[in-house]
Amino acid sequence: MIVRDFNKEKNTDRKVADQRWNSVRLLLADDGMGFSFHITTIEGGSEHTFHYKNHFESVYCISGEGSIEDLATGEVHQITPGVMYALNLHDKHTLRATSELVLACCFNPPVTGHEVHQADGSYAAAD
Repeated sequence: MIVRDFNKEKNTDRKVADQRWNSVRLLLADDGMGFSFHITTIEGGSEHTFHYKNHFESVYCISGEGSIEDLATGEVHQITPGVMYALNLHDKHTLRATSELVLACCFNPPVTGHEVHQADGSYAAAD
């Protein structure tokens, strides 16, 4: 059984930060679960374009407001508490945070915790 406390882990190297967001990785590849689980906080007023070509991601909004735009179709969906979205087609998207967003995220394959976004908004393929 794996038990981790977000309030403790947010002060360790499990907290990864980039421009205007941070992510506390509560489950990683080396935990052997087949997915990783993160609590990600997006700064209000920020905009981020991602394209996870090598990963699937599902996201559940815990708090805050924003939107996600599917860059292939131009469709925009509002993100509010209780809304989930899944990038089941490796969808290139722009996430806009109207207010601070707190999101629960799962990645498959799981991330290792050391990934950084490449110039195209993706993470490199797992080794």
